[in-house]
Amino acid sequence: MATVFTKIIEGEIPSYKILEDENFIAFLDINPNAKGHTLCVPKEEVDKLFDLGEHMYLQLMQFSRRVAKALEKAVECKRIGMSVVGLEVPHVHVHLIPINEMKDMTFQHKITMTEEEFTDLAATIKQYLQG
Repeated sequence: MATVFTKIIEGEIPSYKILEDENFIAFLDINPNAKGHTLCVPKEEVDKLFDLGEHMYLQLMQFSRRVAKALEKAVECKRIGMSVVGLEVPHVHVHLIPINEMKDMTFQHKITMTEEEFTDLAATIKQYLQG
């Protein structure tokens, strides 16, 4: 059965897309720890990070770095935290989270955003990817 991320990749579920290429997609997390919380996901449905082939793993890190650099410019924060947990969705995904405190990375402190805030933020981040 397809994961929720595969459904997003295939356009069955809407998302606030940040970046997409032939192998990966980045979109805003709809249950964010912080403003700008983004997921970078390979299009290939693989459950565990270290089950990715070495080349795909390295490409995922390069893709995630590109998104993180744009996030850092788009969202005021001390740094961009990165986490790979993988228990909630059995499809590899990298969490990029703008952080100011350690609690921003705990997944226990969530924020809410309106549809307009998500849409505006996605557009802002995309601008920094083009620059």
